[in-house]
Amino acid sequence: MRKRATEYGPLSIYDPIYLGIDENACPVDITLIYKNLLTAGEPGAGKSGALNNLVAHAALASDCRLWLMDGKRVELGLWRDRAEVFVGSSLDDAIDRLRELQAEMDSRYDQLDGWKLRKISRGDGNHPIMLVIDELAYYSATAGDKRTRETFSLLLRDVIARGRAAGIIVVAATQRPSADIIPTSLRDLFGYRLAFRCTTETSSDIVLGHGWHSRGFDASQIDPTTPGVGLLLAEGGIPRRMRCAYLSDVEISRIAGHPDSGSAA
Repeated sequence: MRKRATEYGPLSIYDPIYLGIDENACPVDITLIYKNLLTAGEPGAGKSGALNNLVAHAALASDCRLWLMDGKRVELGLWRDRAEVFVGSSLDDAIDRLRELQAEMDSRYDQLDGWKLRKISRGDGNHPIMLVIDELAYYSATAGDKRTRETFSLLLRDVIARGRAAGIIVVAATQRPSADIIPTSLRDLFGYRLAFRCTTETSSDIVLGHGWHSRGFDASQIDPTTPGVGLLLAEGGIPRRMRCAYLSDVEISRIAGHPDSGSAA
């Protein structure tokens, strides 16, 4: 596994994030600032591994505020003490936090408008916020009642749609890649899409985009004995087959306890 904090100092959320290697054994790095990422696949396919790589980078970044939502509480729970915000199974809490994030976003746009700038930048005092949601379907389709689920979905869509220039990064994961959980209008707001093994070619296309399976990029064809292997699509590119780096619970605990980790002030 590539080292995440070195003698060169703490990481920045503006730095590329190491995810793993591609099928040619080349490193796969992504830059999430001003972007969002959607990942999906069947249970055990590798989503949690991908999320932990992203959260690890954010936790070690000196300029990132980390917000976590995890309906099961245990997938991202090891990072709880390093998050500015941690939401568990309460949908009402999740909605309240999204409203806070929406207000922060609007405040930043007021500031940028006054500065005659189009987006935040490194060193301007506005630390980016990474919101990581594990199991999107829990909040948008399972918990609470229809009204509260719709409220959550509308708030999240607004944050994803408008938040990028304000430095709000959304990373969302689900094991239910269906059209009701990931409608096309929502999927298209994510600059990065990472599809792990899916049960059907339709589910694969729901994550990556319509028609990719017919062009040979079908996550339902990923061998079920190879967890961590997925198809990564970047904005304007073609899917790239890759294997995510894996962090054990021991490694996560070590990174979470690193003196450079913790939410930015």
